[in-house]
Amino acid sequence: MINIFFFLMMISELIAASSQMLLKKSASKEHGSVIKEYLNPWVICGYGMLFLSMVITIFCYDGLGYMGVVVMEPINYIIVMVLSRLIFKEKFTKRKMIGVTCIVVGIMIFYGLG
Repeated sequence: MINIFFFLMMISELIAASSQMLLKKSASKEHGSVIKEYLNPWVICGYGMLFLSMVITIFCYDGLGYMGVVVMEPINYIIVMVLSRLIFKEKFTKRKMIGVTCIVVGIMIFYGLG
C-alpha cells in the first residue's frame, strides 16, 4: 500500500518533527521578554513548519483515508526521538525502545492486515 500519499505522509511527519526541534531549541534559550519568547526566528519557523505539515497531512486524507493517516501519525514520535538524540544528545532508554517497538509493530499489523 505504498503510494504517493504514504510518501507525502512521511515527509509531513519529518517536517513536524523538525519543527518540534526548532521549538525545543527556542525553549532552551533565555529571552528578554515575553514578546521575544514568542516572536523569534526559531518559534516562527517552527510554527510555520507545523502549519505546512498540517496542510500536507490533510491532503493525505484523500489517498490514505482516515485510518491510514491516524496510523501513520505516531511515526512522528520515532523521528522526534532520533532527532533529539542527534541534536540534543538525549539518551535512548529501555522504555523509549519498547514504545518504538510497539509503534512499529502496530503499523506493520495495520498495513499487513489492511
